[in-house]
Amino acid sequence: MKTIEELKKIAVDVRVNIIKMITEAGSGHPGGSLSSVEILLTLFFNKLQRNSQNALSPDRHRLILSKGHGVPALYAVLHECGLISEEELMTLRKINSPLQGHPDRVMLPYVEASTGSLGQGLSIAQGMAMAAKLDRRQSRLYCLMGDGETQEGQVWEAILSAGKYRLDNLTAILDANKAQINGLVKDVLDLQPIKDKLNAFHWHVIEIDGHDLTQIKEALAEAENTKGKPTYIIANTIKGKGVSFMEADLVGWHGKAPTPQQAEAAIKELTQSFN
Repeated sequence: MKTIEELKKIAVDVRVNIIKMITEAGSGHPGGSLSSVEILLTLFFNKLQRNSQNALSPDRHRLILSKGHGVPALYAVLHECGLISEEELMTLRKINSPLQGHPDRVMLPYVEASTGSLGQGLSIAQGMAMAAKLDRRQSRLYCLMGDGETQEGQVWEAILSAGKYRLDNLTAILDANKAQINGLVKDVLDLQPIKDKLNAFHWHVIEIDGHDLTQIKEALAEAENTKGKPTYIIANTIKGKGVSFMEADLVGWHGKAPTPQQAEAAIKELTQSFN
């Protein structure tokens, strides 16, 4: 377990590594990686508590990263857990690297599923949650989703099904950064009123600030204590969080690598923000 102050410091290091990795690769998705940092850190250090000894335990809690293009954030967090070296981080998107541009379960067993075809992650997490129930395991399933991918029909089939089967060991977390590759979510295909829809599908719904570590921690605890229905956490976030020129252009920085000069400016801003 890490304290809030410890996680705040680690969040800066994670964001710096995201910028370095994507810049080195020359391609990637900085906006949605930066928006999910606090969510992933709280999950890994306070719930999953992943390390080299329990990383493949059959009783482990699991995270499905449905928004697979945001995987640089996951790799950077796995590095903080001691599962990926700093040298490996810089092989992002290189041929034969275990750190592919989307999670690859075969190349890197520390990720729980090969994702990136958007809309599929919640179905995978639901299947694992049902299996855990049938096997009488105490494993909890977490699924981190993007708001753009939530427009997919398969997502709503999984939401309907998970509610029916009362999967209280399943928690979906929406990284609601409000932008996708071709525009703002509200303009492309508006999800609102999403809370009312989820309630109607028999989910317990919590809405939080997705960058507030205390709120994330409390929401995860509430999800764990909710019985008889799955939990959906709407985490309101900012795409490109921590880098002002990325925050100012949510759509433009969805899938574009910074130049070395932009990366230098971003890292300077991030490190100064903690001091």
